[in-house]
Amino acid sequence: MDGTEPAAPVPADVSGTGTSEPAFSAALDGEGPCISTARRMAADFLAQVQAVHGLPVSGRAMDLTQLVVSELVTNSCKYAPGPILLELRIVGDLVEITVWDSDPVLPIARAADPARIGQHGLEIVMSVAQAFEAQRQPVGKSITARLALPDDPGGAVAGRLPL
Repeated sequence: MDGTEPAAPVPADVSGTGTSEPAFSAALDGEGPCISTARRMAADFLAQVQAVHGLPVSGRAMDLTQLVVSELVTNSCKYAPGPILLELRIVGDLVEITVWDSDPVLPIARAADPARIGQHGLEIVMSVAQAFEAQRQPVGKSITARLALPDDPGGAVAGRLPL
């Protein structure tokens, strides 16, 4: 893969229970065009989840998944030299987005500052995700965000619940 062609989602047993859950993985070259490619891959993956597996994917989930993928891949392109690995998988009624890069430094959300221009991506990701984690790996780090696929029929606001 050259970082510009979307690949078809690959079914994988991600639950560890012997059941097949939709999953997708792609290596990106870390160059500028890979950001839009990653967004397109995420949209294609969720379209397949809906069409092939019959799982509900709200318009909001489609948009937020592309936003989160774009923010995480952009940060990897900006701060980590070399390739990036994008992994998407369905876990229950969530889409799990994981981006790996070669930089071992974990991101830190900055304090809110309305005068700051830029560098709000991590704050945005954390505010829309049901779960977020950053982990050092033997080489580099991985960032994972989980988003709800369906909209809440009760009208509850998506994102993390207040403590």
